[in-house]
Amino acid sequence: MTTLHEHLATWSAADPNRRPLADTVAAIASAAAQLSAVIAQGPLAGDLSRVLGDIVDGDSQKALDAYANTLFIDQLRTTPVAAVVSEEVAHPVVLNPGGVLAVALDPLDGSNNIDLNAPLGTLFSVLPAKTPGAPESSYFLTPGSHQLAAGFVLYGPHTSLALTLGDGVNIFTLDRKQGVFILTRAAVQIEPGRREYAINASNARHWPLPVRAFVEECVAGRDGPRGVDYNTRWLGAVVSEAFRILVHGGIYLYPGDVRPGYRRGRLRLLYEANPIAFLIEQAGGAATDGYTRTLDIVPTQIHEQAPLIFGSKDKVDRVVEIYTESVPQAGQRPLFATRGLFKS
Repeated sequence: MTTLHEHLATWSAADPNRRPLADTVAAIASAAAQLSAVIAQGPLAGDLSRVLGDIVDGDSQKALDAYANTLFIDQLRTTPVAAVVSEEVAHPVVLNPGGVLAVALDPLDGSNNIDLNAPLGTLFSVLPAKTPGAPESSYFLTPGSHQLAAGFVLYGPHTSLALTLGDGVNIFTLDRKQGVFILTRAAVQIEPGRREYAINASNARHWPLPVRAFVEECVAGRDGPRGVDYNTRWLGAVVSEAFRILVHGGIYLYPGDVRPGYRRGRLRLLYEANPIAFLIEQAGGAATDGYTRTLDIVPTQIHEQAPLIFGSKDKVDRVVEIYTESVPQAGQRPLFATRGLFKS
């Protein structure tokens, strides 16, 4: 069995310039293994869901959010990382001014699941650091296509690390006894035919018309234009949705909608949408905001939000097709019409 350390050593041996990136990924994995042990303790580790205050845009920060943030940043201090952007901190954190890399990080995805013993995760994106002396925020205000590596860690019944170094996607599983990640799925490719979609249906009345149209096609099943029945999934943490799609296929939709503060969705471009999009594309899938490939979006702020639709390429392409057509009758199909299944 190949450990993550061995995998990174083999990969970096081919080019000495890869060593800083390999060291950075190794540090992130080390922090994830430590965080996994705390999460596995649940309430035995204390009140992990205790609210400490608000972070960006009023999202609440919990005790485990703060712990995870400190843990990852401390680990990255030993690497050639110039600066870190984290969901838990308003401004970039300067680590090593001469560093050659920059890391965008969501230390704990799905923190509302802490008390529920439901999935939690960590997302990260590694970028090249620009010329020394430039503002730290400038390292990050670049399209996601410039990422050097990206990944996420899913803390579930077992802890998994999905990683791309720009040459495909590999999934590693944490051996808790040894505290090391071991390669368990190599060269992952997304299954195209899976008939599943993930979306928070409670927000249906707020969705843009193209999203309504696509979901209606899925709900109509074999009697609709898609000609097959679909299942729906919603796990409450984007990391768990991404893992499911990497392993089984399907599509995930978190569109912008008409609610205040949601017009560009709620996912962060730098440390949620971009790393997922990079992984998904490397596994043969696609990711978009409906109009633009996610990895082509140029951020203007470090905590910028972006709608995110990702998964099997055939399904994402269909959503983009509907957006492009701007289906005018989408809101007048049976499920959403004034006189439809939900109206008498």
